[in-house]
Amino acid sequence: MTTAPEDPAEYRSLWDRKPVLRAVYSDIYRHMLDATVPGPILEIGGGSGNFKQFAPATVSTDIMPAPWLDVVCDAQRLPFAEARFANIVMIDVVHHIENPLYFLKEACRVLRPGGRLIFCEPAITPLSRGFYRLFHPEPVDMSVDPLKVGALSADKNPWDSNQAIPTLLVDRYRDALARELPELKLTHLDWFSFLAYPLSGGFRPWSMLPAAAARPLLAAEWRLRRLLGRLAAFRLLAVYERIEIPASSMRV
Repeated sequence: MTTAPEDPAEYRSLWDRKPVLRAVYSDIYRHMLDATVPGPILEIGGGSGNFKQFAPATVSTDIMPAPWLDVVCDAQRLPFAEARFANIVMIDVVHHIENPLYFLKEACRVLRPGGRLIFCEPAITPLSRGFYRLFHPEPVDMSVDPLKVGALSADKNPWDSNQAIPTLLVDRYRDALARELPELKLTHLDWFSFLAYPLSGGFRPWSMLPAAAARPLLAAEWRLRRLLGRLAAFRLLAVYERIEIPASSMRV
């Protein structure tokens, strides 16, 4: 199995020379932008910097440096003031975060009331689970508690991951997260992408999907997402809104 590169510059080079990759991810970026509200956007895990092609004013961050990024930082310790952003966007980042709850609390802190956290991540479904387990180098462990926190590691490998984390957050631990962070409300969830993403090869050199077929297939998949999504999706798109909690309702 050919694995994805670990250097952001290699990702950027692959993006430039692989049109089917651009088609698949551009479709995701457009849907993410459709979910934003007016105001400044923070991108976490900017990696190869492709999102800024669609929203140039975005403040793009990553834990690893690259010339096209604006800030190098850890998602669990964001160096921004309270209520600084109207939107946080991220793609394929949540499942790499060591303590997701630390990050989600930081997201609440830097988002304005009414602001949105929007992320696209692997979806673990009956169809996708076997593919991710057998043909993807990152692990899938559905037994973990994604809200359990520990000490932040100074030397954690940023590529360590568990692809199950996003699915657990929006599904099995959805109510637990709502109790822990009532100011962060899940307002929209799509289970999508059935063939185009796995056939494209993602950020790998190969593809079994002709570039000319990508856009029609992606459009068809979005139309079928409500029928097939929870059973067959390879991706999920989650939108959380930062809401104001009356002082009388705050936890003590």
